[in-house]
Amino acid sequence: MAASFFSDFGLMWYLEELKKEEFRKFKEHLKQMTLHLELKQIPWTEVKKASREELANLLIKHYEEQQAWNITLRIFQKMDRKDLCMKVMRERTGYTQTYQAHAKRKFSRLWSSKSVTEIHLYFQEEVKQEECEHLDHLFAPKETGKQPRTVIIQGPQGIGKTTLLMKLLMAWSDNKIFRDRFLYTFYFCCRELRELPATSLADLISREWPDPAAPVTEIVSQPERLLFVIDSFEELKDGLNEPDSALCDDVMEKQPVQVLLSSLLTKKMLPEASLLVAVQPVCPKELRDRVPISEIYQPRGFNESDRLVYFCCFFKDPKRAMEAFSLVRESEQLFSICQIPLLCWILCTSLKQEMQKGKDVTLTCQSTTSVYSCFIFNLFTPEGAEGPTPQSQRQLKALCSLAAEGMWTDTFEFREDDLRRNGVVEADIPALLGTKVLLKYGERESSYVFLHACIQEFCAALFYLLKSHLDHPHPAVRSVQELLVANFEKTRRAHWIFLGCFLTGLLNKQEQQKLDAFFGFQLSQEIKQQLHQCLKSLGEHSDPLGQVDSLAIFYCLFEMQDPAFVKQAVNLLQKADFHIIDNADLVVSAYCLKYCSSLRKLSFSVQNVFKKEDEHSSTSDYSLVCWHHICSVLTTSGHLTELQVQDSTLSESTFMTWCNQLRHPSCRLQRLGINNVSFSGPSGQLFEVLFYQPDLKYLSFTLTKLSRDDVRSLCDALNYPAGNVKELALVDCFLSPIDCEVLACLLTNNKKLTYLNVSCNDLDAGLPLLCEALCNPDTVLVYLMLAYCHLGEQCCEYISEMLLHNKSVRYLDLGANVLKDEGLKTLCEALKRPDCRLDSLCLVKCFITVAGCEDLASALISNQNLKILQIGCNEIGDVGVKLLCGALTHPNCRLEVLGLEECGLTSACCQDLASVLTSSKTLQQLNLTLNALDYAGVVVLCEALRHPKCALQVLGLRKTDFDEETQALLMAEEERNPNLTITDDCDTVTGVEI
Repeated sequence: MAASFFSDFGLMWYLEELKKEEFRKFKEHLKQMTLHLELKQIPWTEVKKASREELANLLIKHYEEQQAWNITLRIFQKMDRKDLCMKVMRERTGYTQTYQAHAKRKFSRLWSSKSVTEIHLYFQEEVKQEECEHLDHLFAPKETGKQPRTVIIQGPQGIGKTTLLMKLLMAWSDNKIFRDRFLYTFYFCCRELRELPATSLADLISREWPDPAAPVTEIVSQPERLLFVIDSFEELKDGLNEPDSALCDDVMEKQPVQVLLSSLLTKKMLPEASLLVAVQPVCPKELRDRVPISEIYQPRGFNESDRLVYFCCFFKDPKRAMEAFSLVRESEQLFSICQIPLLCWILCTSLKQEMQKGKDVTLTCQSTTSVYSCFIFNLFTPEGAEGPTPQSQRQLKALCSLAAEGMWTDTFEFREDDLRRNGVVEADIPALLGTKVLLKYGERESSYVFLHACIQEFCAALFYLLKSHLDHPHPAVRSVQELLVANFEKTRRAHWIFLGCFLTGLLNKQEQQKLDAFFGFQLSQEIKQQLHQCLKSLGEHSDPLGQVDSLAIFYCLFEMQDPAFVKQAVNLLQKADFHIIDNADLVVSAYCLKYCSSLRKLSFSVQNVFKKEDEHSSTSDYSLVCWHHICSVLTTSGHLTELQVQDSTLSESTFMTWCNQLRHPSCRLQRLGINNVSFSGPSGQLFEVLFYQPDLKYLSFTLTKLSRDDVRSLCDALNYPAGNVKELALVDCFLSPIDCEVLACLLTNNKKLTYLNVSCNDLDAGLPLLCEALCNPDTVLVYLMLAYCHLGEQCCEYISEMLLHNKSVRYLDLGANVLKDEGLKTLCEALKRPDCRLDSLCLVKCFITVAGCEDLASALISNQNLKILQIGCNEIGDVGVKLLCGALTHPNCRLEVLGLEECGLTSACCQDLASVLTSSKTLQQLNLTLNALDYAGVVVLCEALRHPKCALQVLGLRKTDFDEETQALLMAEEERNPNLTITDDCDTVTGVEI
């Protein structure tokens, strides 16, 4: 095929397609290209006078057929004759057609091979039209048509990633997708490849080829026309941890599979090739670090229609199918897991087993745990028997022990010695394989996995109902208490999805009855007490670092379906922080919060649940009931004083429900924060809360668009005589200079507002109005935040005037405004006046240089009120710091906090800083993070810290920025001085938002 195509006749045919002028240009390109490639030259006189047929003969004569054609194709590309290139590609697919036919046979066979779910019996092999179009678009040529694409298919186990890849490869083999884009697509499964000895990419391609003589050179000659499909990336032993120096770019070089795939993924090898990589959700961060990802695609699994089809096909009997489907459809949790085909099969199997026994399947659908317990216990009960045999009891206990070990060691593939250690003897293996709970894994005979990670999680949870962790043969298996704490942490193990829910779900009375019937004993009461103690401990510590995942707690309590215990448990918690991203989250949160009466602080977001309503759509009645239960916490929890709603979209009906609860007399909020919330409905309803809530002291809007009318309505509400709001934040709320007129009236009339943060709004032209209002001697504002307000140096005149007349403002934040040295000079004239009362000034990122430091130094000496000065992120350098240090050593300077982070400092300024540390009686905090200090400079600082007159309590330095010797020096200094803290987090010391 190749020989007949790469003939002089073939070349002549394509040269005939060129017009006269194009043919002349072709010859010129030929001369340039052969020179560039350092090839043997065809005499120019012969080329110049050659006809199309003669030139084809000359090319074949002087170069090998393959090389002759490669040159011709490159010239066509240079001439932008894409039509000819495409025609060539289609004709040149002799090898491609052979490989496509092989791929179609291979993947059709894999598709129809017997699987647990037998999904192939119910659904067609073809990629769905919408998936086909989307995937085709992902790899469509972009602007130049040559950029390689790396697309990640990301999703949980069983969602259908491998199925999608197979269908995609079959679609490519039928020319339904990627036409004229990829000549070859090669499928590599990491699970199969990881056991191979050192190999080359050429060898891997040959493994996929239909016969031993794979034309590797021909295949890789156009890498931009190659697509490598890499499945089960998470199965790679060490991910992408290979150093760059270990990677290779030679397709013929033998390397460990790990190195080979890393070289492909990081574009070290065949950088022009495209990649399609399937991974589980735990892996993408690792990929993002080193792989240039073009897009991430998440398969959706079974949609509602697919689920109905599956139920009908699985049950055969339409009546039973609809009975089962209707029951499952009523449960958000069960209907959600049916999105994953394998879990849908488990659910259907459980329901069918119960139906065949004549049992009430509504009990099976009460919880996710109930589905899995029915599934497992039925599989381990001999057909027709009333109960399990001693042998099946022992086998299930051993399997549960194995599962628990796997969960604590992050192991999901087990060898025979793992099985033996946990009590699975060789004679048990055929029986366990027969239940399909345990499967042989990959090509190794002695490697096993659980049917699905959820089955392993269920069995691991079941272990704790049967044995103490102290009885487990592996030391990694921890106690119930440690399991619960780890499960409730936001940073819990990535593979722990349902483990905590299954553990608490097994405490349900119905599940306890099943356990008694199967094993004759259980440890439910002990675990229940440990759960209560765990929640009590979490409530008492109040989670100051925000590490507790409230939604994880809610899911565990929901799974118990024990209202009395849930009511008792949720009232142990003082704080709840959760994110609702689907209806299942909404249902679970509502179930727990409706029992809650002791919360002090509530923070949540709602996404993808409530959309804008119109005449064609509305929020479902059940969702509204759930939303009402969540909002009712505002009135039923008598201790709730703080509410933060963030990153949410509320429809009109849900917005009104929320507002009604906010206005209820039983609501006693003191702090209300609204961050990035969009809502439909009259915003005035929200502002009316100020008329009804005399306890409300703090009100914050962030990233929430407020119209002119909104701002006016809000300010009118704030001026309501019975209102007591003292702190108001309107950060990044699309305020304009026009709004400053209303805000100015608020500042003039309101005698309670002491804090105003209007950062991240374009207020340059409106600032004079604010400053004029603050010149009024009756204003009471103490904190004024104007960061990122597009202020220029001219604004400093108005601010200076305000500082001279205002006696209340103590804290001023002007960070991230273009004040420059000129503006600072004006500001310092006011600061130097003895009647300026300012205590704290933030000038971070204000484009200040050395020149400005001279004015600041003068102000520091003159103003004994100024205690806090933040001037980080300004290029003042060592010279600027020297000027400031001269002021800081002056006896009149009373500065307590100085921020100099990222100021372009070096160790040359450390001697000046040391003199401040040994002479200043007031300086307590000095922030030097993100500056180029070295060991010598730190030595100078440490010597000063040891001085008996040094009053410093906090030194801002990030220890990890230094070498080991310097880190040791800093840690030794901290140990020597118990009153000193060396940290890179100095923002909380002032108590001011900066």
